[in-house]
Amino acid sequence: MFNSIQDFADGQLLLVNKPYEWTSFDVVGKIRNSFKPLKLKVGHAGTLDPLATGLLIICTGKMTKQIDTFQAEEKEYTGTMVLGATTPTYDLESEPETKFETSHLTDEQIKAATARFTGDIQQYPPAHSAIKVDGERLYEKARRGEEVELKLRNVTISEFEITRIELPEVDFRVVCSKGTYIRSLVNDFGAALNNGAYMSALRRTRSGNYSIRDAHEVMELVNIIRSLKEQPAQQTDR
Repeated sequence: MFNSIQDFADGQLLLVNKPYEWTSFDVVGKIRNSFKPLKLKVGHAGTLDPLATGLLIICTGKMTKQIDTFQAEEKEYTGTMVLGATTPTYDLESEPETKFETSHLTDEQIKAATARFTGDIQQYPPAHSAIKVDGERLYEKARRGEEVELKLRNVTISEFEITRIELPEVDFRVVCSKGTYIRSLVNDFGAALNNGAYMSALRRTRSGNYSIRDAHEVMELVNIIRSLKEQPAQQTDR
């Protein structure tokens, strides 16, 4: 796959399985540090929240010029939501607060509610998100308790499928456009049922034509890079 460190400088697209509780920047940093003392450009094409896992596209060297193109591509996710409560962050980064009864909800009602969120829709990003306002991340302002005016965003949900219902848990699959917040989708889905919902698991399975099936683990890539750095020295010793 990779023949030399020069391949990474010339430009490589790396498919990585982002670990749970790692930030996207953690992954970028780990891979960038593996090149030291060489200084190569490394960036990612589409942030995943720390509690999400799955496909993260990493670009190196000259390939970083194409990051915007990869970011713009359609994404696919699978995940789990919990009905019957909400959280301030719309996921498990904060504790459930408002509680709702779920025993009256039927499978038919839950599946039918997806229709409201298929096609071109508008959504508010979570207050706890990485969007920058006045040069600062929203989550930094939210953690200080500052009120921030959130702006509606236009997104497209191509597919929204319910794949398992075992209340209070509901599994789903979503195909969506760039900029879609699945946490917001889950929160709004709960509200559409006159209930509450927060996301308990999320995995990106596809970005454009790239699949999680072809992704490397972070340390697998790091070890490949380290072994390639040692090659010139090994060849000189012969």
